[in-house]
Amino acid sequence: MSLDPPTYLNSLSNNIRARPISWDGAVRAATITDQELKKIKAVDKVRKEQRRQTIENDYGAYVSLLLGSDGGKSVLESAAKRTDIVQYILVLSNDLISDVPDLAAHLLEHPDPFKPFVPLLSQSSNPEDPIPLLTSSVLATLIAKAQSMYPKSTAKIDEALPKLYKYLSDLTKSQDSGLQDIAVQGFSTVLQTKKSRELFWKQRSETVQPLFDILKTAAGTAGKDSESTIYSGGASIRSATDSGLSSGVSIQLLYHVLLTIWQLSFEGALVGKGLQEEQEIIPLYTYLLRLSPKEKTTRVLLSTLVNLLSPSKNRSTLLPTAVAARLPQLLLNLKARHLADQDLIEDLSSLADMLSDYTSSQTTFDEYSSEILASQLRWSPPHRDANFWRENAAKIINENRNELPKKLAEILSKSWDHDKQVLAVACNDVGWLVKECPDKRTLLEKMGIKSRVMELMNEPNESVRWESLKATGEWLRYNFES
Repeated sequence: MSLDPPTYLNSLSNNIRARPISWDGAVRAATITDQELKKIKAVDKVRKEQRRQTIENDYGAYVSLLLGSDGGKSVLESAAKRTDIVQYILVLSNDLISDVPDLAAHLLEHPDPFKPFVPLLSQSSNPEDPIPLLTSSVLATLIAKAQSMYPKSTAKIDEALPKLYKYLSDLTKSQDSGLQDIAVQGFSTVLQTKKSRELFWKQRSETVQPLFDILKTAAGTAGKDSESTIYSGGASIRSATDSGLSSGVSIQLLYHVLLTIWQLSFEGALVGKGLQEEQEIIPLYTYLLRLSPKEKTTRVLLSTLVNLLSPSKNRSTLLPTAVAARLPQLLLNLKARHLADQDLIEDLSSLADMLSDYTSSQTTFDEYSSEILASQLRWSPPHRDANFWRENAAKIINENRNELPKKLAEILSKSWDHDKQVLAVACNDVGWLVKECPDKRTLLEKMGIKSRVMELMNEPNESVRWESLKATGEWLRYNFES
């Protein structure tokens, strides 16, 4: 997969290329040698064809220049005190690798191909410092090439890649979208192999979390009660424009972040459960599908969901969550659109079939259980159905060591400022449980459910107040009767 180079990095590189450097002065000061200068001038500011021929005639000379040889230093190491030269050599390195692709393979045959570059990643804590920025680009390209040359990975790759991930992760936390895009594209460059994706997941507190912070900002849920926002389903495509989302995240950055998560999702069996537990990826992606302003973003969202829902070990946990997030209904709406992208259409069909097969096998209890476990309570039919509660209340309380009432207590403990309906439905359910299983009142009280429901009688929201009053009434009725 190839993406256009980040605009920020292009602009920075162009500025560095245009700066005059006193090369002769650097030779006189012994910062670089005369031989190194001759090699640089032979490929600097010349036509691509001439550059290619020069390097192809003496690959060894340019490997030695950039990486050092026979225990000697590379030009990056010998010129370490001249930041202008280091910046220039990093830009030139990127240009040479781009213009002469076989050079990367020769560089990787060096005993320590990443040695001059890795220390430069930590040279500065300033995210705008050109040296680590340019280094990350060179290093990502070399590591990606190394992964294709050595599919089983090597000790050198395993040593360099975590350090690159750490630097790029810090960059994604920048408030500058240009810097964020450099980081995200750096991730995408190296996430080409199973080993690189596994390592990315292993470092997920550094790597994955900032990417989802960007996605949640794009969805407008950052800093909010994300559960209530993403499950509310109120977003529409009108929330986006051609330049970006109403949140301020550009479509380009959104697309690149989604591509990176898509690459990670090829390890769906490894990451699926964790992405849902830690990032609520299923409801978030369902919400982003409603916002998606372009077919390309819709395509990568759907493809990621297919990758995550397909592994058999994920289906028991992720499919119920997808149903609770109302993904099946959204897919029906998408199918009604005029779509041109064939890959998108195939993924849409595959996902719809997968969910249809699942929902057709579910009982009403399964549907209710899915709602509770996904924290997505709506006035769906079971909540008002006396027969449902008569037949299932005891099962709801007792199954899986009281899993559902514990989850209900967790739901009630939150404020749900952006979706008070969840609290209203939860109070309704508590009332039914107390009515049908009065002998379980003590158990529910120990979970803090009774005290919380009574607190909600003072809730400003009329629906919540009414349902909490009814539920409290059921408790009091049995207290009086006993």
